[in-house]
Amino acid sequence: MHKFMRTIGFSSYENKSDLEKLLRRLAKTAAPAVCIEEGGSRLCELRAETAPGMGVVMVGRLSEKGTFTREYYFPYVSGDDISSTADCSIQRHAERETYAGLLDEYRVGISLIFYIENSMEYRSRLQKQLPVKSAGAALSGLSTQGRILLPIQKTKQQAAASRLAARKRSSLLEAAKHGDEDAIETLTMEDMDLYSMVSRRIVREDIYSIIETCFMPCGIECDQYSIIGTIRSIDTRKNTLTNEESYLLGLECNDLHFSVAINKKDLLGEPQPGRRFKGQVWMQGNVRFNT
Repeated sequence: MHKFMRTIGFSSYENKSDLEKLLRRLAKTAAPAVCIEEGGSRLCELRAETAPGMGVVMVGRLSEKGTFTREYYFPYVSGDDISSTADCSIQRHAERETYAGLLDEYRVGISLIFYIENSMEYRSRLQKQLPVKSAGAALSGLSTQGRILLPIQKTKQQAAASRLAARKRSSLLEAAKHGDEDAIETLTMEDMDLYSMVSRRIVREDIYSIIETCFMPCGIECDQYSIIGTIRSIDTRKNTLTNEESYLLGLECNDLHFSVAINKKDLLGEPQPGRRFKGQVWMQGNVRFNT
């Protein structure tokens, strides 16, 4: 069973036979979203929405008699708004023809890798020789474990100064990438000052009062991250098949905005706007292509 099926409300499906029955049931009710001719047969993507904006994607072959043979599946959560317009390169996974996106996102400070949930659209555009240059990516995350942290109290002036410093650092990172020696030196000095400040404060303060947000790779899979983000919006989605409820949290993390879904059972604490979410997420993204 896919690890993140519980995120969208299927925590009670623990053995393979029950999951197979579920997927066959979903395949019967889902309509093909994208179909392409490949290798003398039709390769189709089925999207079964189990709650608003979330569900299961199944990709497989569709025979002439209408029989669907599934090749793989994964849960998805749709992000509504564009999270990033940074340059995005798309690369194929080794195991099967699914794709990962890589964003040179300076606000995060790393190359952000995510699982492309509309990869069939990308394959269809390649086949039809349509433009595949990215115009942006709507990011979303799925989490199986998280907790709520209290916010850091700031004045309006302090909050504005933090946003200005984040934008300045993004500009310096971009300049450093292009070989600007002054930017590299400035970033080095800032990192030394930051290390010194943290070393002084950690003696008498909790680590989460020093680190407001973070976005860092976690584990051995390149599209999973450990994040701390400020909650900007909260929505509750109910799975129509199991009646399990999931939170859809709109987060701001390192000045990057995206949505994270988590089963109510897996979240420790009460989410409220202004509080922070801490957890490990599997990053997905819907790539928007130039027409």
